[in-house]
This record gives sequence, structure tokens and C-alpha cells, in this order.
Amino acid sequence: MSQEHCILVGCPVDSGKRRKGCLMGPDAYRTAGIAQALRDLGHRVSDRGNIAPRPFTAKEHAKLVALEETIAWTESLADAAQGALQEGTPIFMGGDHALSLGTVLGAMRHAEAEDRPLFVLWLDAHTDFHTPQTTDSGNLHGTPLGYVTGREGFDGFPAIAQPLPHDRVAMIGLRSVDAPERAALQETTITYVDMRTIDESGMGKPLSAFLDRVAAEDGMLHVSLDVDFLDPSIAPAVGTTVPGGATVREGHLVMEMLHDSGLMTSLDLVELNPFLDERGRTAQLMVDLAASALGRRVFDRPTRAF
Repeated sequence: MSQEHCILVGCPVDSGKRRKGCLMGPDAYRTAGIAQALRDLGHRVSDRGNIAPRPFTAKEHAKLVALEETIAWTESLADAAQGALQEGTPIFMGGDHALSLGTVLGAMRHAEAEDRPLFVLWLDAHTDFHTPQTTDSGNLHGTPLGYVTGREGFDGFPAIAQPLPHDRVAMIGLRSVDAPERAALQETTITYVDMRTIDESGMGKPLSAFLDRVAAEDGMLHVSLDVDFLDPSIAPAVGTTVPGGATVREGHLVMEMLHDSGLMTSLDLVELNPFLDERGRTAQLMVDLAASALGRRVFDRPTRAF
């Protein structure tokens, strides 16, 4: 197994939705032993601590939640992601999914500098393809993929000169998609795989097809893992629970396939709300999944007593 430089970046983003608690996520991952788990696999691990948003002035909006704060996070996270990717494999410990507005943008900038295509694997119950105009909730954690693929309406956010091409995005695990998102998504070439498809044909087939495309183009791969990709019975610490998610086995299959491919260049761990957890079980599962993505095999999994 090749050694990697795993760079842990704490991203206590809690501006993407009304329900608070995700700002505690980075320290929950640390407490669950993410650094040691990666060191045990032979990797070099650096913990860069928690980053902060750029200075901002909050304003009241009729619908949108914490717009200025989320823009400020996007700016600082894009810089942090681009910088960390020059040094190793960053793992962005969230924080809600609004953090991916910045991490994916930073990965896009890095890939452009390297003259390589960036692909994004979105492991989530939701498409997060809204814009500030289409979101009914006003929660900007539902907008990252709309932003990076160039949908309109992101006034005030960093401009994206070259949007992420639709055919370089795969969403896997979907089971809660708003009507406006569905209509917009069906006009694109984005790969989207819902849980019925997974029930019928398995998790491995669509993921393998996407990874083959990444490899064929010598692409870099940013993976964004939302806690609600998993079934809430095994991962309760999320404010957006949707029954019928991935099982522990399916989650580890995805992560082990990512490791086998050797393609993953950066990883988001998002939407962990420790305030909603049960004795740390969700944080521990997410750490175990990250370890699988970095080389832990099925036979090496520790026994857990919750």
C-alpha cells in the first residue's frame, strides 16, 4: 500500500441550514480517532486545525439563510482546498454540505492548474442541485452542485470561469429530490443513481462505470460523503434523515472501490451533527468509511461496542 500525505482540515461550517450543530463535526472526527486510523494504515497525517470564514457582514434576507457567511466560507475554503491539494490528499471534516461550495471550487482550480479534468462523486440522499432562487427552504447546503456546474443565481459568490461539466458528476444514493431539482437535472448529462437502481442492480455497477470514466481521462476525483447517504438507523447524527439509505456494507463497498481505483484526490465528510448522535456511533462509522477509502480492508475492520 502506498503511503499518502493525508491532510485533515476542520471546516466547522454551520451556515448552510437553520438547524445548528454541524460546527462540532470536526472535533467529533478527531475524538473518534480519524488521525490514528489513517496512521495505522501507514499514511502520514497532518491536522491543519480548523479554518475560519473570511470577514463578512451579515444581512437579513427574506428567504436565504446566512448568505454572507456562506459566501465567506466559500472563499476561505476554496483557498484552503487548492492549497492542501498541492501538498497531499485533503480530508475536509465538516461542517454542513455548504462547505462543498468551497472545497469543490478549490479542487476545480487545482485541477485546472494541473491541466487535468476534475470529476465529482456525490454520495448523498439529495442532489444539492438547487440555486439560491430555486431553494424553498433557503438552506444553501442544498446548492453546491448547482453552483459548481454553473447554474445561475449565485450573486456574490466567487465567479466560476469554467463550470464543472455535467458529464464529470455522479450522484449516488439519491432518495429525496425536489421537483425543481429533478426537472433541472433531467436536462443534464449528470449521472444520477437512486436507491431503486441500487436495489435492482447493486452499488458496485454504476460506481465502477463512473470510475472507469475518471480513469480513462486521467481525472482527479473529489468525493463528497454526506452522512445522509447512509441509512439513519446506522447513522442518526444528521438533520436531514431520509429512510432507505445505504447500509454499512454498501458504504464500505463504495469506499473500498474508491481505494482500489487509486483515483480519489480529496474527500469531504459532511453533515455530521454530533448533537444528534448516539454515543458517537455516526462519527465512528464515518471515520471507518474514511479509513476504507484510504486502504483499510473488510477483514481489518475493528469490532465496535456501542
